Amino acid sequence: MLYSRPSQYAIRALANLAAYPTGSFRMTSDLAQEEGIPSPYLGKILQGLARAGVLRSQKGPGGGFSLAREPRQILLIDIIEAAEGTESLHSCAVGLAECNDEQPCPLHDHWKAVRDQIRDYLEKTSLYELGQALTRKKELAGKTPAPATRVGAPTTTSSL
Repeated sequence: MLYSRPSQYAIRALANLAAYPTGSFRMTSDLAQEEGIPSPYLGKILQGLARAGVLRSQKGPGGGFSLAREPRQILLIDIIEAAEGTESLHSCAVGLAECNDEQPCPLHDHWKAVRDQIRDYLEKTSLYELGQALTRKKELAGKTPAPATRVGAPTTTSSL
């Protein structure tokens, strides 16, 4: 995979959180179970995301983690930066310490173009857009999420 395991887990957990109204707190254990991620490992990742300002955390009953901003305001690059940093988007494809336009490795010209496209995608794609794509894929696979948990679905309250 292109990203480290912490980034993969962070994206999956945040996509899950994005299916709930902003400000809704979810327990690490629930996120871990739903996403098939070891809970202690996910907890460390989520704590880092909270320190970076991508998530909010709250202790005690009703606590857990929630998105710090609306899903439309969280870009994939924000998640990658918080989870692992963006050094991989600047590094040499074959691992050379010195690889640049003046001292290119054999893959430099091709990798630079790919790397730029990846970075552009990460800088332009929001968590909301990712969530919408995941919802569409689930619907096509016959695993339609309930309307209240669809990413971006309007939340309604009714008085009984």
